[in-house]
Parts: sequence; structure tokens; C-alpha cells
Amino acid sequence: MGKKFKNKDLAERLGVSSTLVSLVLNNKADQQGIRKDTQEKVLSLARQMGYFDSLHEKNETSPVEEKPGVLGMVVSSLNDPFVIQITPFLEKAFSSMGVGFSIITKDPDDQRYDRLIGAFKKFYSGLILLGDAADEGTIRALKTSDYPFVLLEKSIKSLRLNTVCSDTAVGAQRVVNHIDKLGYKNVLIATERTAHHTDGYSIDCISDALEEKVGINRPIVVALDQRLTDDEIDFSSLEKYLRPPYRADVMIIMNASLVYPIMTLLRKKKFRVPQDIALISMEEGTGFDLMFTPVTCLRKPLSGMSTKIASMIWSEVKNSGKGKFKRQINISPELIIRNSCGTL
Repeated sequence: MGKKFKNKDLAERLGVSSTLVSLVLNNKADQQGIRKDTQEKVLSLARQMGYFDSLHEKNETSPVEEKPGVLGMVVSSLNDPFVIQITPFLEKAFSSMGVGFSIITKDPDDQRYDRLIGAFKKFYSGLILLGDAADEGTIRALKTSDYPFVLLEKSIKSLRLNTVCSDTAVGAQRVVNHIDKLGYKNVLIATERTAHHTDGYSIDCISDALEEKVGINRPIVVALDQRLTDDEIDFSSLEKYLRPPYRADVMIIMNASLVYPIMTLLRKKKFRVPQDIALISMEEGTGFDLMFTPVTCLRKPLSGMSTKIASMIWSEVKNSGKGKFKRQINISPELIIRNSCGTL
């Protein structure tokens, strides 16, 4: 038999009163107006301290739900570097809450996917919709039925929804400030053609920030086609901006997946990074620090985003998707400076 659970021990660790702990564990917190995030902290720590285990040993039932089941995250692709990077942090956040977590890829067949939405409601207590997976049809279907869901890295201004995003404007400003500090004048922005529409806001933020800097020319934006067969890109669309009369000083790459083929192509064409062209990525990719020229990039606040998203979806589940307060949270990314930008 495990150590006996005591309300006062939990209260001391959280810095709250034993009465508050008792109200939460006896499902009377809502009646007393105790905040949802406080309830979540009490239940999470109670689980870690063995409160529910001790009830099972005594064959007793808790007045509050032990855990809300399994939570899912719908993504457009498992190859997205962001999915790979944030998954361990989300697993850790949900594990500390005693909640199951799994990832589902969005079916490209819209009709088949529409049928799957109904199945999701049976198997998952709530959903996280990542990026393009948060399309209008899915949001409408979940919102109509008061199904608990939150958006990650997607914001829809016309709707009041729970969202957690990295702060694109702040990230763009940090990149531009660094470019200005290094004295670069000609800026080339490279984006993947298939992702150009989703990168529009980020490109606008970069352009607006550059306009505020005296002496930096208006940036050139190039949408590249990536050949899936050999993972190469058409160099001709880049080359004319790497040589006079424009001759870019620095290239800002919008998508982490573009960094690898661009770096390979530049090396093949005898362009040196950063001596001939500096390079900064707006996303962090796997192994950027291990590349032949380590890549300067924006690092999203994965731990902070995971903590916020876990708290938010937990609150939605506890409120059966009918929570009155919808939060839009933006967390600032960090600029990781490496050799590719010419600083070191």
C-alpha cells in the first residue's frame, strides 16, 4: 500500500489552503468560484501524489473525474519539423496530467475526413488542430457540437477560439533587427510555392519591419518549386538575385524544409555561406546546428507552447467545450544565432 495521501501536504506544495484542496477533490470547486486553472493544478498534483491510486486500493470512487481520457492532435503531415519538435514536449505536459495523447494525420480526402470527425468524438475527449488542419469545415463541425478543441499555430480573427501561437511579428522584428545590425542592404526572401499562401502574413511582417530600417532596400520575394523526385529546386529563379545588379546580401528562408536543398544547391554552385550570401531561417529544422555551416534560425518556444496548450485543452474538456472565456496566446520565439548569418 502506498503512502497515505494528505490534503495538507498537497496544499503546502501548491501554496494554497487545505480547504481549497478539499473543495476541488470533492467536486465543489465550481460552486465556490475556484478558478479552472487552480483546479487543474490541484488535480494534476493530486494524481502525481497518488490520491486516485489510494482510492482504487480502497475500492472507492472519486467525486471528480480522474482523467479526461485521451487527447488527440490533428496535423497535416508527420514530416513537418514543428510536429517532430513539439511532440515530446506535449507528451511530457499531458503525461504530468495523467492524460493520454496521440497524433492523427488529416486525411486529404475531404469527404472521408468529414466522416472521421464523428469518429474522433467517440475516441478523443478533445482535439488540438495544428496549422492547416484547422480548416473552416473542421472548426464548424466541432464548434457546432460544443466539442472541446484548441488551435495551435493557427489564428482565425473572425472567430473567438482558444489559440496558442508563436508571435510571428516579434520573430520577424528580431530577424530584421539582426540583419540591420550586420549592415546588410539587399534582402531575398525564399518561400516554397505550395506554402506561399500560408507564409503571407510572415512575409508581410518581415517587409513591414524592413521598411522601418533606413538604408535597407525593399526585399525580393521568390516562390520556389521543389522537385519531389530529387529534392532539388530550380536554381535559375534564385541565381539572378545572387549576382549583380541586385546581388542579395542575405537570404531569409521561410520554411525549414527549404533550407537543406538550398544549402546543397549553393554549395554545388560554388556560393559560400555566409561569405557570398548570408542565410537565416524563419523556422528551426532538425540538425541545423550540425550542418556544414550551422544555420541561424528562429526557435519556437516549444515548452511554453506545450504547457499553455495542455492547460487550455484540459480546461475545455472539463467545461465540455462550453467555456465562456476564449484565450488567444502569442509567445515570442528566440533567435538562435549561428555561423550562416555571418555573425560568428
